[in-house]
Amino acid sequence: MMAVGASALQITAARPSVFLTQRSFGATMASFAHESDRTSSSKLTSSSHLSSVLNFKHNFTSRPRFQKFVTKSLSEASGSKSVSQLSIDLKGKRAFIAGVADDNGYGWAIAKSLAAAGAEILVGTWVPALNIFEMSLRRGKFDESRVLPDGSLMEITKVYPLDAVFDNPEDVPEDIKTNKRYAGSSNWTVQEVAESVKQDFGSIDILVHSLANGPEVTKPLLETSRKGYLAAVSASSYSYVSLLKHFLPIMNPGGSSISLTYIASERIIPGYGGGMSSAKAALESDTRVLAFEAGRKHKIRVNTISAGPLGSRAAKAIGFIDTMIDYSFANAPLQKELFADEVGNTAAFLASPLASAITGALIYVDNGLNAMGVGVDSPLFKDLNIPTDKH
Repeated sequence: MMAVGASALQITAARPSVFLTQRSFGATMASFAHESDRTSSSKLTSSSHLSSVLNFKHNFTSRPRFQKFVTKSLSEASGSKSVSQLSIDLKGKRAFIAGVADDNGYGWAIAKSLAAAGAEILVGTWVPALNIFEMSLRRGKFDESRVLPDGSLMEITKVYPLDAVFDNPEDVPEDIKTNKRYAGSSNWTVQEVAESVKQDFGSIDILVHSLANGPEVTKPLLETSRKGYLAAVSASSYSYVSLLKHFLPIMNPGGSSISLTYIASERIIPGYGGGMSSAKAALESDTRVLAFEAGRKHKIRVNTISAGPLGSRAAKAIGFIDTMIDYSFANAPLQKELFADEVGNTAAFLASPLASAITGALIYVDNGLNAMGVGVDSPLFKDLNIPTDKH
């Protein structure tokens, strides 16, 4: 049984800023740009990871590379040119992101957004993926993706092995303890990781849950076994409860916790099976309850982001990701690519003092697809003259 990362910088022009990552050929700025050929594979996330969200492939030459969603307060008196900016500032804050195993999932994008806003970054990586991830960091394979607006590289202060399916060492079955994929790693249960972070750093301010796994995700719900269903709920929703339970004691008051969900929690998405839709529904319900409990006891805000499709390696496990990307582009109110960075931007906002009154909320970052009641690409709507971008 495994819990793995889901595996994906704009809100202000001032430093520290949150931005849309930009990768160019030979340039210092990095981008999550994908090839314009929609049939080619995008860079993929960890094969063991099930992302609830999938990212559009990006046309490097024809699409906007660097957009800025700037929130400004203009205070120009007569003849005055002074401008005050409302910026996301997370300097002095420390974030732990559970579920980062490469450089193109939502977990990575959130880490980068938080770093761009000034936060110190700690990550939890699924144990079997740990060596590859750390080796890739050391060898500079992620350097392009690590570039921040000021030209520096995002620093990950420490990488912790983590399997969020297990709360403490007593929960770990013998076959996992002796599994060679776990050899050489220790202190990777949720309780042990929280204790290690406390010992190393004392406290954190931001907790991000970017974890999901459904071993029977390709099976219809009616064909899902009890074991598969419970595994999906354990890895994808209870893991968040466990993380908060063990990290809350070391979170500073006023902090923020964020998870990732998917529209399948409330709408039928054929093919998204194995109990994953149930797990996401549980996660959203838990978000509201946890917001109350964590808010009253620890003054911590708890929110979740319902993100649109991300073409990650993790999501390839579902088997129909490209179809969902095409469907979203054809039917969402905004016909444009959805970037992992746009989810990162939202997470940075939710983690910041600008969102100090937001908790227990579900925030959609899906180009508005959640608002649609029908698929307008159906031939039945051909006579309505609906504006369409032929992508």
